[in-house]
Formats: sequence, C-alpha cells, structure tokens
Amino acid sequence: MEDRPLADLFEPATRERWLGLVEGVLKGADFEKRLVSKTADGLRIDPLYDPAEPAAQPVRAPGPWRVAQRVDHPDATAANRQALADLEGGADALTLVFSASPAARGYGLTTASVDELDAVLAGVMLPLIALRLDAGGQALEAAELIKGLAAKRGDDLSALDIDLGIDPVGRLAGTGSLGAVWTDIVPRLGATLRAFDEAGFTGRALLADGRPYHEGGAGEVDELAAVLATAVTYLRALEAEGHDLGRARDAIGVLLAADADEFTGIAKFRAMRRLWARVEQACGLDPKPLRLHAESAWRMMTRRDPFVNILRTAMAATAAGLGGADSVALLPYTQALGLPDAFARRVARNSQIVLLEESGLARVSDPAAGAGGLEALTAALTEKAWDAFQTIEREGGIVASLSVGKLQRRIEAVREARARNLATRREALTGATEFPFLAEKPVAVLDVAAVEPQAASNFGAGAAVACDALPAQRLAEPFEALRDASDAVLAKDGRRPGVFLANLGPLSAFNTRATFAANAFAAGGVEALGTEGFADDAALAEAFKASGASLACLCSSDAIYAERAVAAARALKEAGAGTIYLAGKPGDLGDALKEAGVHAYLFAGCDLLALLNEALRRAVKG
Repeated sequence: MEDRPLADLFEPATRERWLGLVEGVLKGADFEKRLVSKTADGLRIDPLYDPAEPAAQPVRAPGPWRVAQRVDHPDATAANRQALADLEGGADALTLVFSASPAARGYGLTTASVDELDAVLAGVMLPLIALRLDAGGQALEAAELIKGLAAKRGDDLSALDIDLGIDPVGRLAGTGSLGAVWTDIVPRLGATLRAFDEAGFTGRALLADGRPYHEGGAGEVDELAAVLATAVTYLRALEAEGHDLGRARDAIGVLLAADADEFTGIAKFRAMRRLWARVEQACGLDPKPLRLHAESAWRMMTRRDPFVNILRTAMAATAAGLGGADSVALLPYTQALGLPDAFARRVARNSQIVLLEESGLARVSDPAAGAGGLEALTAALTEKAWDAFQTIEREGGIVASLSVGKLQRRIEAVREARARNLATRREALTGATEFPFLAEKPVAVLDVAAVEPQAASNFGAGAAVACDALPAQRLAEPFEALRDASDAVLAKDGRRPGVFLANLGPLSAFNTRATFAANAFAAGGVEALGTEGFADDAALAEAFKASGASLACLCSSDAIYAERAVAAARALKEAGAGTIYLAGKPGDLGDALKEAGVHAYLFAGCDLLALLNEALRRAVKG
C-alpha cells in the first residue's frame, strides 16, 4: 500500500469551501450581521482571515517584559513589606503610587521626604529594578524625592531605570484642571529635565498616560490618538525649552490600559509602536524602541464575583505582553473593593510569572506577525488612530482640544454606546451582568480606610487651564448599585427582593427561559423563586402566594404561551402579583397579555438595566 501524507486524504481547506459551509448553516441569514463584528470604534473584524505577509513592526528590546507591582500602602513600613515581598516573589519592577494620583483610589504613599521614601524602599536595590512613579499632581515633588534618594544612597542616576511619570496633560484630562496655564508649565518641564540630566539622569521624565481616556470610556482609537497627541505635545515642549530632539524623544514614555479583549489589545500595543515610529520619522530621528508600559484596566474590574478579575487581568497581561509592552502591572483582583492583601498581590504577580516562565509568551519578539486578523486589525487601528491624532492636532493640540471639550465629546459618544451595550447585555461582564452569584462570600482586603485623593497640583500657580474632566468609571457600577440595594434589603428584612418564576408546562418547555430569567434578575440582586412547572393555573396561583414575592415572571415555550400565558397572567394578578413579566417576546399576544396584567418582557437584547431598576423598586415597594 502506497504511503501518503494524511493531509492528502482530505480536500484542501479553502475560503470558498468555508463560505459554502457557512451558507449552509446560516440558511439565508445575513452574513454581515451574524459573523462580522466591530470594535467600539467601528473597526471591522471578520470571522476568517488569510495568512498575511508580516509587516515591519517596531518591537520592544529583546527579552521578557518586566513584571511590575504597585506599591500603594499609606503606611511606609507596610509599603516596604509589599515592595520586598513582590521583588522576592518574582517582580522586577515597582510602581510607586502616591496618594495624589487618581490611580491610588483613595490610598497610596503619603511620602513627603527623602527619609520617608528611603524607608518605603529600604532593602530595595534600585540599580536592579525598574521604577515608575505615579504621583498625579505631585509628580514634580515625587521626582525630586527620587533624585534625593539616589544622592543619599550614592546611586548613579545614569544606572537607574526610572520613569518619573510626569504627566500634566493626563492630569488635565482626568481631573479637569492643570493648576496653571500651559505656557507656564512648559518651562517647568524643560527645567526639570535639565536639572535631572545634569545630575546624570538618562531615563524618562514625561509619561503620556492612556488611563484617563480609557477610564473615561474611550475606545482603542481615541486612547491611542490622545496618547500620541500628548507625547507629541511633550516633544514640542522639551524642544522649545532647548533640549535636543533626540534626548526629548528618549525622555518620554507611554502607558496604555490593557483590558480583557485580547485581540484588540495586542493590536493596540502594536499600533502604538507604529504610530510613534511615524512621529520619529517625521522628526528625522533614527527609530529607537519606545518605552511602553501597560497597566490592567480599571474600568473592567468588578466588585462582584471578583475572582473573575483574575481571568480578566491575565488576559490583559497576555495582550499587553504579546503586543510588545516593556512592563506590565496588573491590578490585584480585589482592587475595586479596597486595598488588596498579600494574597491578591501574589496572584497578580504570579499570573504574569506563569505567562512568562511556563507559557513562554515572551520568547518570540512579535508573535502576531503574519497572523491575518491581527495584522489587519493593527493596520486599521494605526490608520484610524493617526487620523484621530491629526484631528486633535487641527484642534490646536491635546491641551486645546481638552480645554474646549472636543475630545471629551468624541469619547462620550463611545462611552454611551458601550453603556447601551452593557445595559442590553450585548457586552457581557461575567459575575456582574452574566452568571451573577447572589450567594457569593466576601473576600478579604486590608483594613485601611480610603480617603479623598489630594487635589493639589505642583505644575504651577495662578490662572489655570480647566476643562470637563473625563469620568473614571468601572463598567459594572450600574449593576453593582442594584446589587448593593438588594444587599441592604437582605440585611434589613432577612431576605432579598424576589421574583416568582411562573413556569408553565414540563421542564423541557420552560427550562431555557427560566434559567435565562433567573440569571437576568440576579444581575440586579432579585432572587428567583420556584423551580417547578405547573400544569394548571390554580396550582400556579397558590405557589405564587406561598412564595411571598410581589413579582412574577412567566417562563415557557412560545407554543405553551399561545395556549396558557393570558390565563396564567390573570391567575397571577388575581393572586396578588403586583408586577408580571414574561420571558420572551409577546408576538401576537401583546394586547391580550397587557390586558391580563403583563407589565414588561424579558428577552435577549432588552434594556435589562432599566428593567431591573424598575423591578427592584417594585419589589421593595411590594
């Protein structure tokens, strides 16, 4: 028998064959609506791509990305324990989060002197790690503390890998105030870099931070455009203050938010490097690797079922690492609940170590090269972000655009569209909008009270640039507010607001919609009561009375609805149901169901947030 390669026994897989099979499955349904998706910015994502010719892609310096950990405990001794535990556990970079930073979320270092900073970093050998400062409006003061600490310890600034994190534009976007006019800030930026360079500093003084835009609701395009416009603004400012253009370029770093959308995340980080390379080319500079930091996104974190945050942040680290980030900092999974404890910090650290050491994700410099989907998405993001950057430039630059609210309005449109998608569950948040768990147990955080972030800024004094601040929102907040209200009822009455599932017919008829309804109501803290099906309306009415609920939801198949839904609704209403829902759409029964007492319909794509707000209000009212 002739030996033949296994692949020869099968017909070649081609796009045409795949499309033929898809048409058979769709049975006339619209291909574009069913299989083509779009990003928040409207970029097309096809279901299938051919292999691509690898495009020239700027990449990070050879080697793995740095595993960064936040140091944000207000007590210096505790902060030092955090830092040492992180470094001993495998981290090789620290982010010092000061209380003045919006990212501190009410915590952060309160360090005000070189001696205090020395205590926070006691035992930490600065030449062996990378350090990034996150001090918000106190960035210039924090930078001076680092310079003073290096002098005290006798460390050569030129040997230290430091990002000072000075970002007045990011402060303007996130807080609505600069503390001074831009023309007064520019000389301070130039003087700060000059003073540091004279002391031997070779790191990055300025940071173009994407977090204020991401937390404000921006899609990938607006975040990239805002970051690029900020970096270019700093480049111009330093050149105007007499700094060599090459040194000005080297003095700027970038920070992007990394969320759980892996493919767009990989493309976003790759696109950032391409965009910066265009700026270098326009400046006549020989390209150098951009210092590109990543931090997992605040807006995707949930307070409910927080263990899912471990998966979200791991996906974010994967996206940032594969996309070419130089350092990645993951928010511990309890970050939205309070100051994370040692266990949560260890999980955040180890998530990256597993990706690096066991999965080997950093062994290839650009693993997305040649992947059709990722190359196409990177190219599309690059072009659209460049266009958005040029729009900001035509508006007078990032400071001018923010000052008159133009960039905020574009971001607001994306934010509102995403909010609609969340309200209708077209975009899911596991544990919050999908698969909520009402019996979840509390998780531990440190017993440290949060305080209001400091509002002061050291960027200048006198007349200030002001604008509408971008909100720092988490996507789950509207649903979490409902869950909090439900918890308050539970604490007061000993039971949660409930909805009786009026299941009609056999299990095979009602199970799908009953499960859907139970999960949907639980997203708002309304507990589903009843699991059996009813063959007659009298038994249904008695079971409803026994449940003690004031809400009821009919659950069954369309066929049984046609036979029984109207009569069942009447029976529930006569039994005292104040509000009746039906899982599904009414079809031709709409008028009859309304007359029988059905208040609203629960179906995939309905405005669940609005329905739950009203359901909770009615359930509490009784």
